[in-house]
Amino acid sequence: MNTQSTNQQINKTAIIIGSGFSGLSAACFLAKAGWQVKVVEKNATPGGRARQLKEDGFVFDMGPSWYWMPDVFERFFGQFGKKVSDYYTLERLDPSYKVVWKDDEMNVPANWDELKKLFDSLEKDGGKKLAKFIEEAAYKYNVGINKLVFKPGQSITEFLDIDVIKGVIRLDVFTNMKKHVAKYFTNKKLQQLLEFPVLFLGALAQNIPALYSLMNYADLVGGTWYPQKGMYCIVEAMHSLALELGVEFCFNEEVTSFYIYEGAVQSVETKNGLDSKLKLHNAKVVISSADYHHSETTFLEPIYQSYLPKYWESRVMAPSCLLYYVGLNKKIQNTPHHTLFFDTSFEVHGKEIYETKEYPSNPLFYVCAPSVTDKTVAPDGYENLFFLIPIASGLTGDTEELRKKYFDLIVERFEQRIGEKISENIVYYKSYATSNFIEDYHSFKGNAYGLANTLLQTSMLKPNCRSKKVKNLFYTGQLTVPGPGVPPSLISGEVVAGLVNKLFN
Repeated sequence: MNTQSTNQQINKTAIIIGSGFSGLSAACFLAKAGWQVKVVEKNATPGGRARQLKEDGFVFDMGPSWYWMPDVFERFFGQFGKKVSDYYTLERLDPSYKVVWKDDEMNVPANWDELKKLFDSLEKDGGKKLAKFIEEAAYKYNVGINKLVFKPGQSITEFLDIDVIKGVIRLDVFTNMKKHVAKYFTNKKLQQLLEFPVLFLGALAQNIPALYSLMNYADLVGGTWYPQKGMYCIVEAMHSLALELGVEFCFNEEVTSFYIYEGAVQSVETKNGLDSKLKLHNAKVVISSADYHHSETTFLEPIYQSYLPKYWESRVMAPSCLLYYVGLNKKIQNTPHHTLFFDTSFEVHGKEIYETKEYPSNPLFYVCAPSVTDKTVAPDGYENLFFLIPIASGLTGDTEELRKKYFDLIVERFEQRIGEKISENIVYYKSYATSNFIEDYHSFKGNAYGLANTLLQTSMLKPNCRSKKVKNLFYTGQLTVPGPGVPPSLISGEVVAGLVNKLFN
């Protein structure tokens, strides 16, 4: 009896590569289902791209800084008998964010009535148009977030759902976001405001299905929130939950290869980053939440790879980023938690990212000032700033000189807008860009957000979450279903864990 029980436990051993949101999610769901789970992580702490940087009294979220779709987080923790409030405290931001144009600026209010008034001030019947637009977006959110994103993309039959079939026209899968927004609004600023959320999906509005107006519902109705002490507290919460569920973590362990026998991964080989000692981890199932391209081309011999190099080269990638973590020795005025600088050409910068694929001539950029909301992320009387410039994936020439050139450019524009100097008050500065994404995460072409969610890279048209050549190998994260973003990553881990349980129980 004891022998049989031990054998069952051995046969339900899973190794997960990477401890980003999707890896942590998969680990929790598998552990809940009775699997013995081991997470192998290249870096020294959990979180993947959502790691934390602590220096000189400043605490920076290194990756995601927007907290949207709070219902997805509540749903995640709820499946383990927990609540978000068991781990961290949320605050809804008001204004949600500020948008800066060359001739104007706009605070986007959290209050719905105030938001409608804002739309009325910019376009005749703008509030009524917004209500109609959001009514459609709410339908898409309900179907998209509660149904479509939970499909693992293994068969067309997954989509034979009565709600999906009945609503296929309303879902606007074959209309692009730019046309959809223009159907309602003629004001250019309102169009840009409504097109901006799809930038999180990695493409321009004209290349994204109008289905993703669901993001506008998430933005304007669901709201923009902030977890006190920063986004990293989500990582800490998921890591803590995983430990409660019995998940084992191996940090500073970089995977080097898979040992495959009879068409299945038998073990995962790693090289310990501290003492260079080779280690083997045995498993019944392996899930890689590391970069999909790197996992295929590095851990697998060509005969076991699902996708040829020409496939990867043909993918439309979401942008990479120039990131700057900045500490000031003073407080600043006229700066909310989030600010979007749209004071240069959307069209030109978009073309430089997706068409000509060159460094931007005069970039749009984003500023996060979490210390405006949270006193714990900077010393008393100091300010914590995070700057982001989206750039094309795959660019070369990532030098410190180039990074500094762009930093000086956007700081000058930032200073002009807030009406005060900050250059002489910088006491902490760190840049992060393409080469860092490659070094730290083996990111394909140095991308920051994965694949663009274009029509031809949606659902089953994404890289499959199950290997086509290795029967017990699975993938999760931003290069597979459902796509980029923190909430989709939580869902990705759940979807893959569900598929594993279905196939191996």
